Amino acid sequence: MSKLYLVPTPIGNLKDITFRAVEVLQEADLILAEDTRTSGKLLKHYEITTQMYSHHMHNEHQTTQGIVQRIKSGQTVALISDAGTPAISDPGFLLTRACVEAGIEVDCLPGATAFVPALVNSGLPNDKFVFEGFLPPKKGRQTRLQLLAQETRTIIFYESPHKLIKTLGQIIEFFEADRPVSVSREITKLHEETIRGTAQEVLAHFEAKPPKGEIVLIVGAKK
Repeated sequence: MSKLYLVPTPIGNLKDITFRAVEVLQEADLILAEDTRTSGKLLKHYEITTQMYSHHMHNEHQTTQGIVQRIKSGQTVALISDAGTPAISDPGFLLTRACVEAGIEVDCLPGATAFVPALVNSGLPNDKFVFEGFLPPKKGRQTRLQLLAQETRTIIFYESPHKLIKTLGQIIEFFEADRPVSVSREITKLHEETIRGTAQEVLAHFEAKPPKGEIVLIVGAKK
């Protein structure tokens, strides 16, 4: 039966993919990839020869309905992002919603998502948490942080290395200098590390040693 599969891909280590994910990608009629060059390396590693089609934030509004029609015509389509689970701070929501509205079956496989190991590894409470993804780059950023300063659950952010120091400074400004935080970078990769401490301590660490790579920032709740 034709359907849409949402297939998580490794966030670093190529071994972090399930047997089922490889099987689905091998058997699908079409793979939608955020960046075909990046995904091509993964597919080559696992000898997957399924045709790829580019599907990303800049074209998904134009391509979604055509993909829905392909699935309705009998094709099975697998959606992947560059790393992690599709639709988590990556393309996927628009296509998933369109398929649901069209009565198409959607199957999301379990697999890699960067914020889960970062949260568990942080040592901060993880029974209740809120995932914020990326903060607004400019407009609305301070307003959002002022609101989150009162959050009573652990907060998860994705952040780029060139904005991390700015964000930590804003955590100190809008939260507290002693608010506990944890920064995990390059999860599952060769230079993976997690730095824990107060916002002030972690800021000092990265001011002395500028960060590189993919980053997940965990911020403790207001007490």
